[in-house]
Amino acid sequence: MVSNSHSASLFDLIKLYVRHRQLTWEMIKRDITDRYAGQVFGPLWAIGHPLFLMAIYVVVFTYIFSMKTGGSYDSPLDYPTYILSGLIPWMAFQESMNRGTSAVIANAELVKQVVFPLEILPIKGIFSALLTQGVATLFLIGYVIIKFSFLPLTYSLLPLLFFFQFLAMTGVCYILASVGVFFRDLKDIVQVFIIACFYCIPILYLPDWMPRWFQPIFLVNPFTYMVWCYQDACFFGRFEHPWAWPIFFFLSFLTFYLGYRIFHNLKTMFGNVL
Repeated sequence: MVSNSHSASLFDLIKLYVRHRQLTWEMIKRDITDRYAGQVFGPLWAIGHPLFLMAIYVVVFTYIFSMKTGGSYDSPLDYPTYILSGLIPWMAFQESMNRGTSAVIANAELVKQVVFPLEILPIKGIFSALLTQGVATLFLIGYVIIKFSFLPLTYSLLPLLFFFQFLAMTGVCYILASVGVFFRDLKDIVQVFIIACFYCIPILYLPDWMPRWFQPIFLVNPFTYMVWCYQDACFFGRFEHPWAWPIFFFLSFLTFYLGYRIFHNLKTMFGNVL
């Protein structure tokens, strides 16, 4: 029953995107241009910012901290590749969460328009975050090819991971956007949560580096499974965490279903609150 409702929710959302594809595209473009309005390089920062940030991580952890890993079966590539594999999707997810909390509040004038499809409001921030992630991922691919002269076949799984990440981000943003209308402190709570959560995900360190008592925290953190999937595809080049994939896919669908239902049920009250 839940599966059928979930499929219907996804199908309904796809139909909404197709029906309002021009509006959705214009909202996404406006979202990107407004972020860099008045700046000399304008929207070019959408590409330059992630490239510059990724370059900093490579230089810092390769030449300054001189972190060494790689060259073995357990760690086939180098430490910067390990970091970027998990950091890139996490940065996109946290950006979408931050923006999702105010997606409805920041567009109060549109919410009060009866005919405006409110489902688009959280989505525009998600696509902006995925654009940044896409640019950073291209940087990672280029780095691996230049540094190691080959690219693992598992990189072909990235479109699949992007899709399920999109579902998860959509569900989370719908929840945050809905709750944020009634609870304005949510934005600050999410920012604190993101900082704390970052250190509970195996991005900057291998799980074996942590004390044994700390490692169960990885298992209860849902973002860990997403990071493990990306590390399998981009760093290990194999299914090092095979059980993380079905868990990540299931959690993505479940999050999307719950988020869409919550947003759909609460959106009729947004106008009265705002």
